Amino acid sequence: MLPPGLMIAAPRSGGGKTTLSLGVMRAFTRSGLRVAPVKCGPDYIDPAFHAAACGRPGVNLDSWAMDPAQLQALTHRAIGGADIAIGEGLMGLFDGVPAEPGRSGSTADTAVALGWPIILVLDVSGQSQSAAAILAGFAAFDPRLRIAAVVLNRVGSPRHERLIRAAMAPLGIPVLGALPRTAAVALPERHLGLVQAGETEQLRERLDALADFVSAHLDLAALRALATPTQLPQTDGAVFLAPPAQRIALAQDAAFSFVYPHLLSLWRAQGAEIYPFSPLADAAPDATCDMVWLPGGYPELHAARLAAATHFQEGLRRFAATKPVHGECGGYMVLGEA
Repeated sequence: MLPPGLMIAAPRSGGGKTTLSLGVMRAFTRSGLRVAPVKCGPDYIDPAFHAAACGRPGVNLDSWAMDPAQLQALTHRAIGGADIAIGEGLMGLFDGVPAEPGRSGSTADTAVALGWPIILVLDVSGQSQSAAAILAGFAAFDPRLRIAAVVLNRVGSPRHERLIRAAMAPLGIPVLGALPRTAAVALPERHLGLVQAGETEQLRERLDALADFVSAHLDLAALRALATPTQLPQTDGAVFLAPPAQRIALAQDAAFSFVYPHLLSLWRAQGAEIYPFSPLADAAPDATCDMVWLPGGYPELHAARLAAATHFQEGLRRFAATKPVHGECGGYMVLGEA
């Protein structure tokens, strides 16, 4: 049986989705709930924070890259047995690629497929009553969706909050809370997003601080009550790509971490064996493997160590002389001379 769920979304990137999502996930988990995290779209960084907040791996759902049967199968694998599922959107609520209806990859399409309501987080800095016009537009834009509630973010003062609440009252969409403007709970960032979870100092303490922050300014009981049953049939028709090899040597460390958890679990379920190794530790891939897989990550942040990792480089060259080496994103960069 699938748990009820809800989707946290925003009009744009940088509006507060991750702050709210992590705070809610951690607060619910600390209260004893089994929380299943979900991330919309092709994001490697946020799901690692979700897993740390919830104590269980999440899943990426992408209605453009995954056909409906695949999305259904992955959802059942990822959220079954939980008490509640919390989804975090990507970019703005309706942002996606041109595609047939329901297959744009947008947060809206994924929420519709799951039957989840939208919790819209609005960055209200630099505006007051105009925030109500934004909410009204988002609520009316797509009749398939239900915006169940709104959370105000970066609120400047009690007066600021009162002005916005008064303007939103006629819309009939509840305001669950108002998060004040503060840098105290911000997570460190770099290009492409947050500093990775495994590199973030005092991660547990930061997540607990986010949970405390959200709990102090949000009606969590009302939020949980808005979660609706996940309307997703079980399917036996999902077809996933077969593993690229039987024995896969996988680069895995701070420089090479961009691998979807569901991809590895599906490979293993189909009989593949995964042998992690660390290029940063100057380890060579297992020569008995059938293939080397170099995923993306941030190798450019560790260029000096990788350049000095002669055992790794020599082992990779020996391997590549007779067997395939797959490099993607940062992993592809490492295969170059410069």
